[in-house]
Amino acid sequence: MNTSKVNEILNEIMEFELAGVVRYTHSSLMVTGPYRLPIVEFLKEQANESLMHAQQAGELLTGLDGHPSQKIANIYETNDHSIKGILEESLTHEIHALNLYKDLLSIVEGESVYLEEYTRSLIGQEEQHQVELRKMLKDFS
Repeated sequence: MNTSKVNEILNEIMEFELAGVVRYTHSSLMVTGPYRLPIVEFLKEQANESLMHAQQAGELLTGLDGHPSQKIANIYETNDHSIKGILEESLTHEIHALNLYKDLLSIVEGESVYLEEYTRSLIGQEEQHQVELRKMLKDFS
């Protein structure tokens, strides 16, 4: 297994998940309107989950003798703070996260059962988030 490449991707995942904490926290503060409360709760849950994912990636990284980055990924924002805009940005974020985990899977598959199962679990979670966001966006079609 190319541990150096695994650590590189884990660092990228960590930086992106930390950016997710900021993104989802910011978004939760910007929601207005009659559906504010359930959407704010959803976004706060996503922020907490992003922090947990960043911590998990960091634990794996240090377990593989890597050094966790202290950066966060760039956060793309359209400044469209409508519910639809926030959900669309969230979906774009989740798609990118999914691709990072798929990149990791392509390296660890067949090399480490533990890393493969970890990665597959996160891929499943990211796919589930996309399904939820797509369902939330249906009313805006």
